[in-house]
Amino acid sequence: MAIVYMCLSTCALIRISRSCTLGLTPMSVLATSVATLTVVTWSYLALARGSFWRLKSLKVDATDKAGFSGCIAAIVPARNEAELIGPVVTSLLNQRVTMPVLLVDDESTDGTADVARRAAEKAGKADALIVIQSKPLPAGWTGKLWAMHQGIERARALNCAWFMLADADVQHDAQTVSNLACIASEGQYDLVSLMVKLHCESLPEKLLIPAFVYFFFMLYPPAWIRDTRRSTAGAAGGCMLVRAETLERAGGLEATRGALIDDCSLARLLKQHGGRLWIGLTDQSQSLRRYETFSDIERMVSRTAFNQLKHSSLLLLCTIAGMVITYLAPPLLLLTRSRLAIFMGAAAWAAMTMTYSTMVRYYRLNPAWALALPLAALFYLGATMHSAVKYWNGSGGDWKGRVQDVHDRPITEIPLS
Repeated sequence: MAIVYMCLSTCALIRISRSCTLGLTPMSVLATSVATLTVVTWSYLALARGSFWRLKSLKVDATDKAGFSGCIAAIVPARNEAELIGPVVTSLLNQRVTMPVLLVDDESTDGTADVARRAAEKAGKADALIVIQSKPLPAGWTGKLWAMHQGIERARALNCAWFMLADADVQHDAQTVSNLACIASEGQYDLVSLMVKLHCESLPEKLLIPAFVYFFFMLYPPAWIRDTRRSTAGAAGGCMLVRAETLERAGGLEATRGALIDDCSLARLLKQHGGRLWIGLTDQSQSLRRYETFSDIERMVSRTAFNQLKHSSLLLLCTIAGMVITYLAPPLLLLTRSRLAIFMGAAAWAAMTMTYSTMVRYYRLNPAWALALPLAALFYLGATMHSAVKYWNGSGGDWKGRVQDVHDRPITEIPLS
């Protein structure tokens, strides 16, 4: 996309220079050129981007698991999640698929492990919960991947053929693992993941959470992820089922040990080694984490955004240009005096609203929220720029007392209050 923007921008500049010689005003030509870029962009996104916006909640009959073989172990990395871990552990222990739950306590200071044990005892399944106290974080590893690695090593000793990798803030329906198992067995997939339903009740959540999921699927169209002929690889880390044999063949989590975006890095690794991927959307598993303020969501985004751009200033500039052309230009074009620019801006905004409305409906919001995507995009653009600033000043990837995205320096610990 960055190359496309550069080519189209060059053509626009040539058109402006030619039009000036014909007596047309530069502002009129500029507005028309921007409108042309915007319409081309949304024509591509709506028609040729793998139909990423046509989303449906996953519906799978989990009563018939014929063809699925091998035991499953659930692995939950947790760092200071005492507030949420109880219902999460309970939901995993109450799955229709019987499995051990390995909780890796990543140096928590709030009693996370004790809360998990009490939840297991209350569910009458204390023996099925295995608590692993994480060893100190080695150089070159990010915290979550190191915790998952320790859980996987323990699960290998149990001869498990599949690993259920789950976040410590996601509560699952009793059929979640059965659903994943059915998809994996029927499609012979090696990594199956579900984008869980994120919390969406506060004003910041209503404006930004549906847009977050929309942007994710735009970057990683599910149809392209499933296509073995394409290199696109992505996964949703809150709920993943991974084939142990394929992961070992790809080199294990050691091969991605320094990755900040662990789920998509794992998906990329497996696909590069011949693994087959599947990703879907579900409302049967839900995140319990709340984002009550805009700053809560900003921290979530700025933690990884510049890492996603490979710390490239050029890609950052292309991203800024792309976001402006794609999301901000359509409503701004309505303020110009060029009828053609106004018409094209309105058409682009209509395409944007139409594709985004599917996500707004999924989160059961008022349809008018679909018109607010430009505002959400402006917020995420600011968070991306802030992510770059944090990386440059040495505080990139900060998460629960760890700074994990710092150039040529090991991960540093910040004392937790």
